[in-house]
Amino acid sequence: MPDFGPQVTALAQDLVRIDSRSARSNLPVAERVEAALAGFAVERLDYTDAAGVAKRALVARKGRGAGGLALSGHMDTVPDTGWQDDPWSARIEGGVLHGLGSADMKGQVAACITAARHLPESVPVMLLITTDEETTKAGAKLVAAKSELVRAHPPAAILVAEPTGMVPVRGHRSAIGFVAVARGVQAHSASGRGRNANWDMAPFLMEMRAIHDRLRGDPALHDSGYDPVFSDFNLIIDNHGAPVNMTVPVATVRIKFRYSARIDPTPIREAVRAAATRCGIELTELPEGRPPELPADHPLIRMAVKVTGRAAVTVPYGTDASELQAIAPCVILGPGDIAVAHTPVERIALAELAGAVPVFMRLAEAVATIPNE
Repeated sequence: MPDFGPQVTALAQDLVRIDSRSARSNLPVAERVEAALAGFAVERLDYTDAAGVAKRALVARKGRGAGGLALSGHMDTVPDTGWQDDPWSARIEGGVLHGLGSADMKGQVAACITAARHLPESVPVMLLITTDEETTKAGAKLVAAKSELVRAHPPAAILVAEPTGMVPVRGHRSAIGFVAVARGVQAHSASGRGRNANWDMAPFLMEMRAIHDRLRGDPALHDSGYDPVFSDFNLIIDNHGAPVNMTVPVATVRIKFRYSARIDPTPIREAVRAAATRCGIELTELPEGRPPELPADHPLIRMAVKVTGRAAVTVPYGTDASELQAIAPCVILGPGDIAVAHTPVERIALAELAGAVPVFMRLAEAVATIPNE
């Protein structure tokens, strides 16, 4: 077996060094990814996000035969909140790669590409390299809906690479995003002429707190197959830079409601809608695909368990599998620790990255044996 370490390390470093936070264009990192795909048929899927920013997803394929495994990863990262070091240094210290996206997801993308490049031509393999996974899942949605390469050569299964510690994940929660907006009148706060949008938002926030407490306290809304058993209902408040001596003209609340396949989201959805109506709040909903969850005895899960030697689990976070499952069954699997993702100390051990490559290859070889129907 070749030493995959130098290849996967070099590519991961190159990708981490490129700033591709979700609010920015990912075209530079997409171009670096494509440069690593010599010998692949490559399809570019370009789009413009809601803020007018140019984005690109990539689909690539090589190998003979139908079906096969698709390896998927995303190019975007969360913001660099809290970082004290250079988030894009891609420095290596003690055999560990540091930087924004090192674990989530650029190291994973590098491992997927390295594995796909080293598979023999007799093993068909596809790469689904998305963007906006951290925000809207727009890249994965576009791949599932519009990719001609996927339509012409549908994979039999998809490995969505995420930092799972190389433990196969057979299911996870999906999300509905809510954006609530209250509008006031901007003025000097001492003048008495303005109206602070926060006061209009406050009654709605109290109702959201009640929903949050209900999700945690009502056993009928719990799923014992997940840890934690209760659904996430996380909220942030944005006054768009208004200072304390100004009556706030716009207050925006963003909520992420995560739920598993066994939970019916309808009552929570209706409760949020009803609260917005009562409080005079503008409400927009941003739903993801249904929560993906395969049974423990599904053939793909059995294969992933065999090649990793680890029992499959469920996790409370979400991935592109909520959208990519429309193409083929998905297992979530990759090196690294989810606990350091979205933190200012994000990192991944280079030995873990290199070690993931042959595991990905063995799973691709196993999936290639699935008869094409």
